[in-house]
Amino acid sequence: MTLNVQFHTIFMMFLSGVAISAMFDVFRVLSGKLRLPRWTIPLVDTVYWIVATILVFRLLIYSNEGQVRMFIFLGMGIGICFYFAFLSRVVVHLTLFLIRVVIAIYKFIAKTVEILIIKPIIGLYRLTVIILGFLLAVAIFLYRIVLQLLYPLWRLLLWMTRPVHKYFVIPDWLKKLTGKIVTLYRRLFSK
Repeated sequence: MTLNVQFHTIFMMFLSGVAISAMFDVFRVLSGKLRLPRWTIPLVDTVYWIVATILVFRLLIYSNEGQVRMFIFLGMGIGICFYFAFLSRVVVHLTLFLIRVVIAIYKFIAKTVEILIIKPIIGLYRLTVIILGFLLAVAIFLYRIVLQLLYPLWRLLLWMTRPVHKYFVIPDWLKKLTGKIVTLYRRLFSK
C-alpha cells in the first residue's frame, strides 16, 4: 500500500467518522422529536449501526480495496472527535430547522387541501342536500294538491264502476294476508 493510498484511506475514514457522527446526531434528534416508544430504541440503534457499518466498509473498499489497518481506526476517531468538537451544534440546529420546515410545509399543504378541496366538497354536499330537501318539499306539496284535485274524479270513477265490482272478487286468503301485513306494519311503525 503506497503512502498516497494510505493518506487517501485516512481521509476517507476521517470523512466516515464525521458522517457516522452526523448520522448519530440526526437519529438522536429525530427520535427525540418523534417521541418514539422505548421499545423502538433498539430497532433504531440497530438500523443506525447497520447503515454506519455499510457506509464505513463501502468507503474502505473504495479507498483501499477493503484492507483493514490500524490507521483506519485512527482516522475514524479523528473524524468523530472533529465532528463533536466543531460540527455537532451546527448539524443539530440544521436538523431541528429542517424538521420545522417539514412541519410547516405539511401544515401548509394540509390547510391548502382543506381550503381548496375539502371545504368546497362539503359546501357542495350541503348545497345539494338543501336543494334536494327543497325539491322534496315542493314535490310533497304538489302531490297533496294533485291528490285533493283528483279525489272527486276518483270517487266518480268508483261510482261509475260500481255495477262491475261484484265481478271482481278478492279471494279470502288474499284478504287474510293483507290483514296480517297491515297488522304487522301497524305494530312495527305506529310507535
